[in-house]
Amino acid sequence: RDWWPNQLRVDLLNQHSNRSNPLGEDFDYRKEFSKLDYYGLKKDLKALLTESQPWWPADWGSYAGLFIRMAWHGAGTYR
Repeated sequence: RDWWPNQLRVDLLNQHSNRSNPLGEDFDYRKEFSKLDYYGLKKDLKALLTESQPWWPADWGSYAGLFIRMAWHGAGTYR
């Protein structure tokens, strides 16, 4: 197998430039993250997981099982 590489070229994953950054050079992630309303986000996520919708009824009052199954299918395993 002379065509098979001895090692994967992971350096290709580090090819970033300012042109590929959609947030711009002046974007300060720490500053923007500090503006996040953590408790509001937590409240919204809890409502998302526990409020059953008529167009897609939740299993036993929670969408947690749906998200677990979707992650399982995405990962190819349940472990």
